[in-house]
Amino acid sequence: MKKYFTVFLVSWQNEFVYRVNFILWRIRNLLRFSMIYFLWAGIFISNRNVFGYNQPQMLTYVFMVFLMGTLILSAPSSDNIGGEIGNGDISNYLVKPVGYLKYWFIRDIASKSLNILFAIVELFLVWLVLKPQLIIPSSPQIIFGFVTAVLIATCLYYLLSCLVRFIAFWTPENTWGLSFLLLVFVETLAGGIFPLNILPSWIYTFLQFTPFPYLVYFPIAIFTEKIAGWELIRILLQSTGWLVLIFWMTKYTWKRGLVVYQAYGR
Repeated sequence: MKKYFTVFLVSWQNEFVYRVNFILWRIRNLLRFSMIYFLWAGIFISNRNVFGYNQPQMLTYVFMVFLMGTLILSAPSSDNIGGEIGNGDISNYLVKPVGYLKYWFIRDIASKSLNILFAIVELFLVWLVLKPQLIIPSSPQIIFGFVTAVLIATCLYYLLSCLVRFIAFWTPENTWGLSFLLLVFVETLAGGIFPLNILPSWIYTFLQFTPFPYLVYFPIAIFTEKIAGWELIRILLQSTGWLVLIFWMTKYTWKRGLVVYQAYGR
């Protein structure tokens, strides 16, 4: 454990090396949040209820999407996995007493920790300026379900990212395109742009048979108390099932990839 704690500390310090990139990333997220926030705020000027949401529920959803994007969907560190496989740098890790998946997960957690701290401060300042009415759950069951869903979603997205980037074992030149497609799919199908339950019911039902809604939509739906009781338990069990399945697929792809890995560039 000590070695992974050291990895965390070093990764945290490295986040401050490229300060301009970090600042631009935060500005980009704030601009995106502002566009979505004012879009929905404008819609509710003349409407009390839209798609089954009132204004506090929808604005809470927008705030939470910003946090979920920072905590779950941001993975700047593991973006390098495909490149390391392609240029042979992965060989440096294979001879060290560290697990490759664990190593990059710790680096991602370090990056996410810094980003979430800034995101909380940014959203608090935005709230002080705009003073929107937000929903804050008080039920211990809801809070526990939300925290559990977020932890599962964080691990699930990391494994999905690794699974896509492990394609570099076979096609090292195509990992960037696949990573971009994953991001597009996730932001759209995970609920990063709008709540998924405003879609036609058959599409909403179909999406539950994919891992994407469990990354953003369902954690926020739990937080806003759209999901509770037995449905909450069902969602947590389904997300856990996806986590186990994607973990197995990632480990299997990793092992198969090492069989064909030829250390190009080394």
